[in-house]
Amino acid sequence: MATPGASPSHDTIIQDSWARCREFGLDHQSRPSFGRLPEQQVSQLLERHHSLVQTTHQQVLPFYENILSNSNCLILLADQQGQVLNSWGNKRFVEPDQQPGFVAGASWLEQGAGTNAIGTALACEQAVHIEHDEHFLKANRFMTGSAAPIFDASRRMIAVLDVSSDSFLPPSHTLGMVKMMSQTIENRLILDQFQDGYFQLIFNTGLNNLDSQWAGLLVFDESGRVLCANRRADNLLGVSLLNAHIENLFKAPIEHLLDQVEGQPFPLQALGHNRFHCVLKRPKAPVLKLRAVPVTARASVPTSVALCAADERVEKAARQGQRLLEKNVPLLVLGETGVGKEVFVKALHRASSRADQPLVAVNCAAIPSELVEAELFGYEKGAFTGAHHKGSIGLIRKADKGTLFLDEIGDMPLAVQARLLRVLQERCVQPVGSSELYPVDIRVISATHCSLREHVQNGRFRQDLYYRISGLNLELPPLRERSDKAGLVLAIWEQHREPQQTAGFEPQVMELFERHPWPGNLRQLSNVIQVALALADDQPISTEHLPEDFFADLAIGCESVEPETAFNRKAALDTPEELNELLQAAGGNISQLAKQLGVSRNTLYKRLREQGF
Repeated sequence: MATPGASPSHDTIIQDSWARCREFGLDHQSRPSFGRLPEQQVSQLLERHHSLVQTTHQQVLPFYENILSNSNCLILLADQQGQVLNSWGNKRFVEPDQQPGFVAGASWLEQGAGTNAIGTALACEQAVHIEHDEHFLKANRFMTGSAAPIFDASRRMIAVLDVSSDSFLPPSHTLGMVKMMSQTIENRLILDQFQDGYFQLIFNTGLNNLDSQWAGLLVFDESGRVLCANRRADNLLGVSLLNAHIENLFKAPIEHLLDQVEGQPFPLQALGHNRFHCVLKRPKAPVLKLRAVPVTARASVPTSVALCAADERVEKAARQGQRLLEKNVPLLVLGETGVGKEVFVKALHRASSRADQPLVAVNCAAIPSELVEAELFGYEKGAFTGAHHKGSIGLIRKADKGTLFLDEIGDMPLAVQARLLRVLQERCVQPVGSSELYPVDIRVISATHCSLREHVQNGRFRQDLYYRISGLNLELPPLRERSDKAGLVLAIWEQHREPQQTAGFEPQVMELFERHPWPGNLRQLSNVIQVALALADDQPISTEHLPEDFFADLAIGCESVEPETAFNRKAALDTPEELNELLQAAGGNISQLAKQLGVSRNTLYKRLREQGF
């Protein structure tokens, strides 16, 4: 774990490295041993670090393109074991007998390659610059390079970034650049993990360098607890910030920070008397502030409606699905219509190493049976009447390197099932009207609301395809059985409300939500809340804002679950004498009586008219 403190001098780093090399049995004439992983292990290595490579390639290197394009250098990204993951730039300076050291899977640990930028940076856990003659092995002295380790949000060293060349690279310039690039990667890893649900405080010594990648970055929650910080923040404040509290770092209460205008710079003084310029960024998912819901009824807002971790069954399904998807085990997601199968699959994909690659969803029930084959597998131009003149690569090939989601797979025609089975077995696609095979690299997740086992028994679904797609069955419980309904209600409310709609729900509404059978599951809950928000405006959502069919379903559910309560409610509505007594007891207040009966105000008005009131 990296913590602030004194670092050894450059001479000490080189002397210690050379001493280690001698202990490893190397001498200056030794040939570097880069190790050679089998192709399968190289593929697994790249799969494990896919997200890191993509972050570096897509979100970091473009910022330094102008600098790098003007220098004859090569950038290498290696993992914490010194194994090369990817390279960018100019390889022309690499001598032929050194080429094996610059391919994926090659190891630059000091044990085999002697003193070098990657291996030595890993050994001492700090950025280093290695000149030509400072390499322990003479075979490596054709190049010079700088490397800096990369730490994740928990301060574990996960990789190292290297810039090398055969020409002279100014040590201070190159070392500064590689430090900046590694810090940029660390910042991106932190933001990718935390920015959706937490506050960010960006700070630096000057107003003009607040947008620098070298600024301090703190991630904290609404209470002021620091969840994560980059190493630059440690250096600026002079302390390790993991599990610190914002009020123990700066001379300001947490309320002062939270009241700042987002994106507007403001001054802040640290407890160590240093004065910084700061910018606050708020979480993408707003923090809930409900007034009408009792504290005991509140629940933490899930990061994903489908993956609310308060329900043990959903949490288990998410944990198993995420683990096995990385192992390339096909998943079959089961559940009633509306339980959030697609949302669940999207969350699995976002949490996977293929998050930067496409997730292609195919609703097998929505595509006409005559077109399923062409849509899935693609087609050559002129393959059939009405075919596009340029042909189509098909949805499966569009999912290459990513995830293919086959929703409602139980409705797939038998003829198409046979072709799909072949694709899953051979990992090749043959477009309609073509004799050519195209390889595909896909993870496969299927989903259905029906029993595929029954379909197999009835001859409507191929048994061999069933066992090909159901490496693990993950069943999502219906909403009526979930233990986290309160959290789901608040999450969906937060998703659909307007900024000024902060009044929340009347407690009675939350009680009705808990008792409701929810035959339409999450989809129905979302519709009910959207209707209620539209009717409630800025007022707390009460029973009068709920749609009629909500109470119809509730009555059916209550008859099966709470017969006495349901009978009393029905009797009160159908008996003029009792309805009159209740109305008088409520002082003629229709809204109050509707709440007492657990019905909407429109329903109560309708019954009053029917009873001659």
